[in-house]
Amino acid sequence: MAKRKKIRKQLHPLMSYVLLTFVVIVISGFLHVIDAQSTYYTVNNVTMDLNPVTEVITSFFSLSGVKYIFTNTVSNFANFTVLSNLIILLMGISILDKSGFLQTAITLTTKKLKKKTVTFIFVLLCVLSSVFGDLSYLIFLPLGALLFYYGKRNPAIGIIASFAALSLGSGINMIFTSTDSTLLNYTLLATHTVDSAYNISNLGFLLITTVAVLLVSYIITIVTENIIVKKLPKYEFTETELEEDIVTKDEQKGMVLACSSALVYLLILIYSIIPGLPLSGALLDNSQTYYIDKLFSVNSFFSNGFVFIVTMLFIILGLFYGIGVKSIKNHRDFCDNLGHSLDGIGNMLVMIFLASLFISIFNQTNIGNVFVAWIGNIIASSNFTGLPLIVLIFIGVAISTIFVPSSSLKWSILSASIIPVVMESEMTPQFAQIIFRFAETSTMNLTPMLAYFIVYLAFLEKYNQGSQKVKLFESIKYQIPYATIIGITLLILIIIWYIIGLPLGINSFPTLN
Repeated sequence: MAKRKKIRKQLHPLMSYVLLTFVVIVISGFLHVIDAQSTYYTVNNVTMDLNPVTEVITSFFSLSGVKYIFTNTVSNFANFTVLSNLIILLMGISILDKSGFLQTAITLTTKKLKKKTVTFIFVLLCVLSSVFGDLSYLIFLPLGALLFYYGKRNPAIGIIASFAALSLGSGINMIFTSTDSTLLNYTLLATHTVDSAYNISNLGFLLITTVAVLLVSYIITIVTENIIVKKLPKYEFTETELEEDIVTKDEQKGMVLACSSALVYLLILIYSIIPGLPLSGALLDNSQTYYIDKLFSVNSFFSNGFVFIVTMLFIILGLFYGIGVKSIKNHRDFCDNLGHSLDGIGNMLVMIFLASLFISIFNQTNIGNVFVAWIGNIIASSNFTGLPLIVLIFIGVAISTIFVPSSSLKWSILSASIIPVVMESEMTPQFAQIIFRFAETSTMNLTPMLAYFIVYLAFLEKYNQGSQKVKLFESIKYQIPYATIIGITLLILIIIWYIIGLPLGINSFPTLN
């Protein structure tokens, strides 16, 4: 028994994904044999009729499953956007780091601040960054590592804290995001099957989400400093790395040059996303109604080019800083710096390859969709009202998120089941969407089905100094304290809001009366 535990303890993260893939294949075969399936309803946006959709399990424990793996694995990996976006953004971060810009910027902004204050500000920025969608993972995970590294602390603290903030803050932004807009469309469709005149403002969630953002940011900071820091081993710095950072006059001039150049770039960019001005709005999708959708719809130039836009900002900051302090003297220095953060990422690429295979197979089996539809049916047939219904929805959605991280996919399955039940219980549909968002965000950091979880794991491994590899389940264990405390906190917040009847936002309340 002791020997078996030792083997499990030393399981390589790559083998963990191989094992998970094999388990999914076997489970899909079993569920297919017992004919596991589930039916949910979608709303026809023209007739407002409810149309049944039956989800069935696709077995990969078969010849057709083997054929899919062999014929689609390469294309799935090549089309896995996490990979291409990560490589492009790392080139920009390479310039920021290698030129010295990041070290100088971090020294200037954090030198006189307490450690907890730095952590809180960074966590708050991560939570608010969900307005930019999933790409914020690729920006803040590497930056979080470097922030703590240059702050003479274990970079793993920054990686763990930033991943917790990015995932647990993904559904509570005080800013109405593109994802919120998509969910609101599903909410209104389901609502109109009960009340065709009902309408919801995009400001109807503002007050409760603002409170949630501050609460979650504070809790993540406390958990990070009081629990995670104590769990992690001491990070060994060289004597040179431990030397006090002093910003010279040349470095200050380099910062001025870099920030001035970036400001010009940002002003041009901002002008191009303001609608209605002469020659402006060129990067927007003007066919959309909400401004956030004009920015981040699938046809928006801004959305499609966002990775490149951010990378260019990083390159401009790093390049002009390097020119100012003469750390970049010629084009050769510039080209060499571009690949700095890409050194030694072979293991990361293999991780992303296996993760893309695992996620692709899991999605194709349809296990997640069937499970979420089951949850929806349980909620719809529960006959619960009031607080028991709130708790049931919260727990059901939180569990569903482990299997289906995608907010829009989950809500497309659940909304037509949950909204009518909630309205029959005299609660508003926007309150139902709040329950859904708070519930899913409370477990988003625990699921390896999230495409960006592998980036979190890969960066933990990159900065690991021990002889043992960072393990998949160990990386999840770091996230459990965050998920537990924040899940309970958000559920209590929802219950308090419901009992007192506080407004959710502008002209928006938890109950219909």
